[in-house]
Amino acid sequence: MWLLFGAGVVGLGLFVLAVSGNFLNLFGRMPNLKTLENPRSELASEIYSADGVLLGKYFRENRTPVEFKDLPQNLIDALIATEDVRFEQHSGIDMKSVFRAVAGVATFNHNGGGSTLTQQVAKVLFRTRGDLNDGTLNGTGKVGLLITKAKEWILAIRLERNYTKREIMRMYLNTVEYGSNSFGINTAAKTFFNKKPKELTTPEAATLVGIVNAPGRFSPVAHPQRSKRRRNWVLRQMAKSHYITAAELAADTAKPIVLHYSVENPAKGLAPYFRAEVAKSLLAWAKETDHDLYADGLKIYTTIDSRMQAYAEKSVAEHLALQQKWFTAHWKGQLPWRDETGKVIPDFLNTAMRRTQRYKSLMNIYDGNRDSVNYYLHKKYKMPVFTWQGEKEMLMSPLDSLAYYKRYLQAGFMAMNPLNGQVKAWVGGPNYKFFKFDHVRQGKRQPGSTFKPIVYTAAIDQGFSPCYPRPDVATTFPAVAGREAYTPKNFEGGFTGRVFTLRQALARSMNSITAWLVMKLTPETVATYAKRLGITSPVDAVPSMGFGTSDCSIFELCGVYSTFVNKGVWTAPIMVTRIEDKNGNVLREFVPQTKEVLSEETAYIMTNMLQASTTEPGGTSTILHTGFNFPYEIGAKTGTTSNYSDAWFMGITPDLVCGMWVGGEDRSIHFRTGAYGQGARLALPLYGLFMQKVYKDKSIGISTAPFPKPAAPLSIEIDCSKYYGGQRDTIPDAQKLNRRDPVDLSEEDI
Repeated sequence: MWLLFGAGVVGLGLFVLAVSGNFLNLFGRMPNLKTLENPRSELASEIYSADGVLLGKYFRENRTPVEFKDLPQNLIDALIATEDVRFEQHSGIDMKSVFRAVAGVATFNHNGGGSTLTQQVAKVLFRTRGDLNDGTLNGTGKVGLLITKAKEWILAIRLERNYTKREIMRMYLNTVEYGSNSFGINTAAKTFFNKKPKELTTPEAATLVGIVNAPGRFSPVAHPQRSKRRRNWVLRQMAKSHYITAAELAADTAKPIVLHYSVENPAKGLAPYFRAEVAKSLLAWAKETDHDLYADGLKIYTTIDSRMQAYAEKSVAEHLALQQKWFTAHWKGQLPWRDETGKVIPDFLNTAMRRTQRYKSLMNIYDGNRDSVNYYLHKKYKMPVFTWQGEKEMLMSPLDSLAYYKRYLQAGFMAMNPLNGQVKAWVGGPNYKFFKFDHVRQGKRQPGSTFKPIVYTAAIDQGFSPCYPRPDVATTFPAVAGREAYTPKNFEGGFTGRVFTLRQALARSMNSITAWLVMKLTPETVATYAKRLGITSPVDAVPSMGFGTSDCSIFELCGVYSTFVNKGVWTAPIMVTRIEDKNGNVLREFVPQTKEVLSEETAYIMTNMLQASTTEPGGTSTILHTGFNFPYEIGAKTGTTSNYSDAWFMGITPDLVCGMWVGGEDRSIHFRTGAYGQGARLALPLYGLFMQKVYKDKSIGISTAPFPKPAAPLSIEIDCSKYYGGQRDTIPDAQKLNRRDPVDLSEEDI
């Protein structure tokens, strides 16, 4: 008897040695010492605002570790009582469990191996049933299972030698899965109870411990009664091990499970569009530096101000909800997708559907059979649908859904500090869950008159004065090869013949005088200034360019307008300041890209001219002072494109530049009149709503001071008020108002 027992022990020892050394590659790999000392589990990377607020996470497995000191005793007691009552006594292997497991395998009556917590840590951290399961014998039934258990025994012993019991307990709780895409106790506590682990009650701790055994089976969301029975079993185990009293057991088992359930996902939390955009650059950086954004537990610190971001999101929601109400009434009973003549675009929805991923997937599934594809495009399903009154479930077909969402107005909003390039707020659309397309950087549309300051910058830089006079008359670009003669009209359609200064013309957004400047400067010169000021999108050097006919993004325009405030220094918008590893070591710090592109004087003159939009009689943005009652200096520019397809607004203050766009997803979907669709009506109020909140929040400390003037005296007159009146004899001599003579000026020009 003893001889057989001794032989069994020797055989087991030889077997363990063979597994440990992967003899003849029969048993699969084992982790080396370095891997054992630095076990790798996937940790979610966290992204923070500039003021320290967690904006969200990047993860495949949503896991954020917690320190042992932050683990409540009731959670530890519940875990030990349930999973490993002899945890403090064994050295990684509970011999009673080992012999039970071996006997079970030998007799083909396996009834559970009774793995210790340390063995379970080994199984999860080193994936003994996955990554290490690559030996010749691993897939051979009971033998394979015995090999796997042997590896877990070996690793458990090694873990116990390298780590304290507390460290192993922390590893376990930070590693295991709890279901609902929550990995580790920190995420699980937040997901199911919206609490930190330390705040868990004993019944809540028991619920989470009970889930671990089978997350799908014991989920309190999917199976509440089964989860409660499991929780009560855990509580009874705690009472059995004397962690709670009989009275506490009775009270706790009688309590219902009260969830505050919320699964983290990219659509939730502040700045989802911003986080998605940041991920693009982070993934490129991670690839270059051999990091994993979704598993390395990085800490990403951004430039976003959480307060401004919250105000921006709230303002966009308030503004769009109201505009959508008017837009729906405006097109009630009619189809809004119209061509330039106002006629309904035939087959619009079917054409749009053919561009969707759903259509392409169906065509692939059904091998291009259009009958089958059309059947499923018209089949109705219950689906969650976005409304400004909250998410609702509706019965819709894919084509119904497409038609529904095409009618929704979209918006993009960005705010940045012009002095350092830091992006402070970013809203890419109405709702990230339902509208993934980002209208801040990804979306590019015609900027309309918000492009005009680039034309005026070129004029000022080339020698014109803000007080330079020009009559409101037609300017005709002559016909050239492939292009007919072109005479742009003012927004109102006609010309007054009155004389205006350039300052007045920009304030009133007059097309006639902008067209004249483009002709005198040449489209090529204006295109050069656009590139110099930060427009990276293609710019067509054509006569109509002064009215913003070349697509660009809010992101680009914010860089342009920031140059005026920042003394002529263009600063690329910056989104991330630094990246740290999971231990707090700085991996990368970011500084903004800058370039001096204008003189300080030209930049200040343009800032001053943009103020005219808010102060000059007839200025397109005077409502900021007369309606929103802002008593501070603000520069502004509105923009509207053909058929009111795009409404823009740009606003500047000494330390904040904001850009915004409002329009339909398709250019063919828009208001029919300027009463609703122009920039001053459809975009400007969004800025007013946002700045009301920002100015009111004194903790933000946004500047209310005047725009700073250049240190050196200006070489050109900017106070044009004494020339106003519109009569020829009150307009100064045009030649004297130029710092230099940039163009040939004839008598008829003035």
